[in-house]
Amino acid sequence: MSAQSNLEKIRNIGIMAHIDAGKTTTTERILYYTGRTHRIGEVDDGAATMDWMEQEKERGITITSAATTAFWRDHTINIIDTPGHVDFTVEVERSLRVLDGAVALFCAVGGVEPQSETVWRQADKYRVPRIAYVNKMDRTGASFDSAVKKMNERFGTNCVPITIPAGEGEMFSGVVDLLTMKFRVFHEDSQGTTFDDLPVPNDMLDMANEHREVLFEAVAEVDDYLLEQFLHEQPLDQERVYSAVRRATIALKMVPVLCGSSFKNKGIQKLLDAIVDFLPSPLDMPPIEGTHPDKPEKELLRKPDTAEPLSALAFKIATDSYVGRLTYLRVYSGEIKAGSYVMNPNSRIKERVARLMRMHSNKREDIKVAHAGDIVAAIGFRKTTTGDTLCDVKHPIVLERMSFPEPVVMVFIEPKTQADQDKLNDALVKLAEEDPTFVVRVDEETGQTIISGMGELHIEVLIDRLTREFGVQANVGRPAVAYKETITQEVECEGRFVRQSGGKGQYGHVKLRIRPTDDDSAFKFESKIVGNAIPRAFVPSVERGVVGAMEHGVMSGYPLIGVHCELIDGSYHDVDSSEISFKVAGSMALQNGARKAGPVLLEPIMSVEVVVPETYMGSVVGDLNSRRGKINGMLPRDGVTVVASSVPLSEMFGYANTLRNISQGRAVFSMEFARYAKVPAEISIKMLDRVTV
Repeated sequence: MSAQSNLEKIRNIGIMAHIDAGKTTTTERILYYTGRTHRIGEVDDGAATMDWMEQEKERGITITSAATTAFWRDHTINIIDTPGHVDFTVEVERSLRVLDGAVALFCAVGGVEPQSETVWRQADKYRVPRIAYVNKMDRTGASFDSAVKKMNERFGTNCVPITIPAGEGEMFSGVVDLLTMKFRVFHEDSQGTTFDDLPVPNDMLDMANEHREVLFEAVAEVDDYLLEQFLHEQPLDQERVYSAVRRATIALKMVPVLCGSSFKNKGIQKLLDAIVDFLPSPLDMPPIEGTHPDKPEKELLRKPDTAEPLSALAFKIATDSYVGRLTYLRVYSGEIKAGSYVMNPNSRIKERVARLMRMHSNKREDIKVAHAGDIVAAIGFRKTTTGDTLCDVKHPIVLERMSFPEPVVMVFIEPKTQADQDKLNDALVKLAEEDPTFVVRVDEETGQTIISGMGELHIEVLIDRLTREFGVQANVGRPAVAYKETITQEVECEGRFVRQSGGKGQYGHVKLRIRPTDDDSAFKFESKIVGNAIPRAFVPSVERGVVGAMEHGVMSGYPLIGVHCELIDGSYHDVDSSEISFKVAGSMALQNGARKAGPVLLEPIMSVEVVVPETYMGSVVGDLNSRRGKINGMLPRDGVTVVASSVPLSEMFGYANTLRNISQGRAVFSMEFARYAKVPAEISIKMLDRVTV
């Protein structure tokens, strides 16, 4: 059986880490050593295979997750290289949703960085087994033990080394495998493709045995027989140890830790071996859960088996200049064939699979069929969006959709000429299809187009793509904060819509009770109608009217969130009542009630971590305080201090330049969205005054 169809020999993995930990460099080495590429592409040269976008080459960062397939020891490894920058965290989120395992990269100098914690939490959310790889062991200041210690402290996970470095920094010469007790030395002149496995040097034996003891203690917990052998100091069964490490990894009881230097071509083969030996195949994962589209309460399961009915998840939409709209799929069960029809139960339509392709970054390889466990791209889907399920027409199933964070930065955009108007609209639709955190809306009052994203860099890259990929010339406003509104009190309100125009009129009358939600959810709607005050058929129309009214708040037009709405009463007319009249009445009631319910403005609060040398700490803390920041903690770390704080996004524009100036370029920071919080009264008043002027 071929590797593609043999489920036991498939590994679907992601490479995830903080920005600049070496994800793309590591992926380039993996592609080289597996024979997928014939030369090593370097990020700094703009020649990395997986960073194919012009914006990625120029900035030296990964912006979009790229998929590829490699082969190692007769196994198929489907790899997704994800971005490290928090503005593109959606790429990590949707990748982890469809992967079976992950490789978490850490810098041997920086250890656990803020974005490392973010991606680790995302992997926890989807219960993705992972192995860790401590990269950049050749860098000055590298400390393997310190990195592992920080991982265990920050994550509360049992991170256990299975390889340790021979030397650190400039003295790093190779890796010691604790499972085989061999010292691997790489031949510099072969770009790491050849190496020698030697006995462990005498000066490293004690350290290796200490780490080996910790490793065997960890694996013995999942294997009683091994525990007995270990306690009685009997020789351990090598195969059994490998099996126990694998079981512990898949059960999330252990994270094997490896080390190396990707840039210096050391340690990658051991990483590939660990991917094959310890990360799960699709068969090791539980059946995917879903529901019947017509009976949401009916739970369905699909096993990772080609004999099962088809179930697949569309996790990414991309626009390709040569083949058009690409839909990336993870096939969970059954098989999908080029030329066949599949059902999209989310939109209740059939989609034709015009072509199927295996992707290698932005290169394509046509295939006839994709089996359970495969990650492929399809052409021909017109209505399928990110998070949609694709399934067998006769056996429908809806898989759990993905959730994405709310965008927090917005800008106004308008075409420079009338000729650019249609091109701009088409381009924005395509970009919004690709990226669920990119939101486009039109302000009804001004007619301006507003685009929203996850940060300044996110917006900057999208606007750059508009110009380069779609040839659109546009004027763009300055980035602004995506504020929200909410209510603070419980009130009862009424909406009455009556129109008489000679013939059939319009009549809708509703009474609502609105209050803040208890669980931070954006919106809840309940019908508490007793008897037949309003026919049940009109209740959904009332809800639609309320939802529509919440798009524009009552203070300054920002969207309204955190509203629990109960429909408590109303009246109707046998002839004049209609869905539209109750929709308008619901909208009017919500607007009337929100004005009386103590409306307040909400602003996005960001988690900001600054890594700063002691000399400049006072200046950095003072500057954060001046930005309405709240210092949450300070953690000393190897001559620097990590300052954790919460700061309103509105105060963080241009912060990179300020930090560079006050620290003489020696401090770095990372920022991610944390929550929405009430805007202080004095600032809210100033903002509303500006709106009304």
